[in-house]
Parts: sequence; C-alpha cells; structure tokens
Amino acid sequence: MEHIKFNRHIELAQFLRSRRERISPESVGIPRGNRRRTPGLRRGEVAMLAGMSLEWYTYLEQGRDIQVSSEVLESLVRVLQLDHNERRHLFILAHRQNPPEEKQPLTLINSSYQHFLNQLEYTPAYIIDERMNVLAWNKAFSAVYGDYSEKKERERNLVWVTFTSPYFRQIKGEHWEKTALHCLAQFRAGYAKFLEEDWWAQQISELSEHSEEFNILWKQQEIIYAPEGNKIINHPIAGILKFEYLAFQAVNSPELQVNINTPVNLETEGKVKMLSSLF
Repeated sequence: MEHIKFNRHIELAQFLRSRRERISPESVGIPRGNRRRTPGLRRGEVAMLAGMSLEWYTYLEQGRDIQVSSEVLESLVRVLQLDHNERRHLFILAHRQNPPEEKQPLTLINSSYQHFLNQLEYTPAYIIDERMNVLAWNKAFSAVYGDYSEKKERERNLVWVTFTSPYFRQIKGEHWEKTALHCLAQFRAGYAKFLEEDWWAQQISELSEHSEEFNILWKQQEIIYAPEGNKIINHPIAGILKFEYLAFQAVNSPELQVNINTPVNLETEGKVKMLSSLF
C-alpha cells in the first residue's frame, strides 16, 4: 500500500483555499454579479484585499515553497475572517510556530483554569501571563504567599513583588537573590518579544526607581527559563517549606504559564494544610 506523503506547503494551500471559498463576496463589500462561478472569493480578490500581488497569493495556493511574512499572514487572517484557532493553524503551517498572541485580560481567563487550580488543594499553584502578572491562583498559594485578591494589579506582578515586597523578601530569606535573578531573567526573555510595547518600558523604568538591586541585576543581561526545580520558603508561621515546582504552557493559550509547587514531603504538606485552614 502506497503511503501518503504530507507537505506543509500543500496543507497550507488547501487550508487557504477552503477558507477563501467560504467567504461570500457581499461580506467584504464585493458585488456577486451574475457570472461568478467561483464559490466564495476569487484569488485576485483575496490578494487585493490583503494588499499582496495575485502572483504571490497564487504561489501560496499552489503549495509553492515560498517564505511569507507575519504581516502578510495577519492580512490573510483579516480577509479570510479566521478565528483564534484558525489563525494559530495558519501560522503553524506557514512558520512552524504559534503566532504572536495578544494579551488576555484577567476577565477572559477560562474558568476551567481556576477549577484546575482549586483541585490542587494543598499544592500552591498559580497562572501568569507573559508579563509575569499573576492572573489566577488557589487557596494554598494565598496561604503561603499572601492573599493576592487584596493586591492591586501591579502588586500581582511577580517581578514587582520580588523587588518591592518586604514579605516576599522575608519568606525567601537567604534564597532571595537567586530567586530574584531567576525571576528577572525570565522577565527579560519575555521582554525580548515585546520590545516596542510601552508597558515594558514603563515597568522597567519604575522598577529601576524603586529598587537599586533591580538595576544591578537587570544590567547582567541574564536569560534563564527553568520550568522545574526546587523552592524553599521560610514562612513566618509555618517555618521552612520545601517544594518541587513545575511550569508549563496552556495548550489553548500559550501566553499563559501554569506554575505548580508540590510539597516534597509530608511535613511540608501538613504545614500547607495548617496554613490553608487559617486562611
């Protein structure tokens, strides 16, 4: 039996054609006329609306091995009226990677994420975005790190907390500098993707004003991403807490990072239970 060979350029061509054929001319302001035989839009109409040449778009639908920019792909997303999942599929076919994602407001965090966190009853867990804002957390996290529901938006940013919170510095103790370096290195890795966004420049500027230690560590240009490892917390009530932590991206929302801190022994687990009962 002959094996079917798949080619991403052919897959891209077929995907584009299927989406072009489902768009009615009227929906983009083009009269249908009486002589139209093509279902949906013509190639030339897509090319015109996307601001690209007919020849170049034709190459795409022919499955040619050509390189296409992110700007052109975004134009096709707009013209072909692709949804979030279709946009992601288009970029994976064309670039073999996810598209740059827009930031999700806190109110759009899927409730299933919070349900998942809540199931980790005595395991502190939380979700951050690419700016390292804590968007969701469970009771065990609040019991160990403090009640984030009482914090303002800025105070829920992990970098801001690391360099400005006396409580965070207290619970990290002698491990604070290592934690701060790791946190800042992850922040810089995210910053590289959004150099032109005003938020990042403002955050860095204000952190520089509030913390000389931030200035010193920021200039070291460290880039670190460690999705797993160990944490030690010196809690003012429970004493030493030891965790193994694991971080991973959400499949449907790759801009979100889920962080789980699992107690390494029964002693730590018992202390987390005790703190949660007090919270």
